[in-house]
Amino acid sequence: MRLAFMGTPAFSVPVLSELIAAGHDVAAVYTRAPKPSGRGRKLTPSPVHQFAEAHGLDVRTPKNFKAQEEVAAFDALALDAAVVVAYGLILPQAVLDAPRHGCLNLHASLLPRWRGAAPINRAIMTGDKITGVQVMQMEAGLDTGPILLSESVEIAPDDTAASLHDRLSQVAAGLAPRALAALERGGLAATPQAEEGVVYAHKISAEEARIDWSRPAAEVDSHIRGLSPFPGAWCEIDGARVKLLMSRLAEGSGAPGVVLGADQRFVVACAGGAVELVTLQRAGKKPQSAAEFLRGFPLEAGRKFS
Repeated sequence: MRLAFMGTPAFSVPVLSELIAAGHDVAAVYTRAPKPSGRGRKLTPSPVHQFAEAHGLDVRTPKNFKAQEEVAAFDALALDAAVVVAYGLILPQAVLDAPRHGCLNLHASLLPRWRGAAPINRAIMTGDKITGVQVMQMEAGLDTGPILLSESVEIAPDDTAASLHDRLSQVAAGLAPRALAALERGGLAATPQAEEGVVYAHKISAEEARIDWSRPAAEVDSHIRGLSPFPGAWCEIDGARVKLLMSRLAEGSGAPGVVLGADQRFVVACAGGAVELVTLQRAGKKPQSAAEFLRGFPLEAGRKFS
């Protein structure tokens, strides 16, 4: 099929790779424009941009689709379909209607749960046991279109946003060619989303990432893993901001935020239980195991975190 691919982050790259491997004609790749990054604030192309250029594909980076010229250029591609994976721009109805089969979005949740920007983080943070990837026929609403294909994935007790991200990315890569093959045969049935159970996965704010030790231990553990590695759940220790990148539930009790042990295991009390901190990161430092962290930042039992 003649396709446009629209995506930006690393999550999207395996899908584009599989579409190329399946023999589809990728007429153009749309991605967000390069952004400043690193200490030198050098303009850096997105992961999709870099992959597409390495494979000799036509890369386009419009700021938006408000200009009629951008819509006309998209329409002129004469596409069978567009595949959209975490693109990051709103597509107007004229763009959604341009391909013969419309625009197909691959979304990392089981809709209508976790519509929006941060479905992977929110699923772990909330303690969900299952999530998945769905192929959706796009329409004007935010992740409201009918479902064409779906695959569920269990969330493990030790999953972080990074590990679940990588698994779901591979699931999406497998679903996309299957969906297009069925679409070509006329074998894709569209199932409207349920009207009940709609939940939005809003972007994570910096303040929201701060750990609240007065929450139950299971919630604190899910909070830490759901924000790892980015943006990273954080707390303050003696006024120093520290990211907590991996944790697990531990035995123990005490006042919320009090260190219960900081020798062989780094355990902190929460409301109704405790968590063991496994991987931490101080500002300007690399991630460290709890043992490495404590060698450079010794703490005694009874110290209280904020």
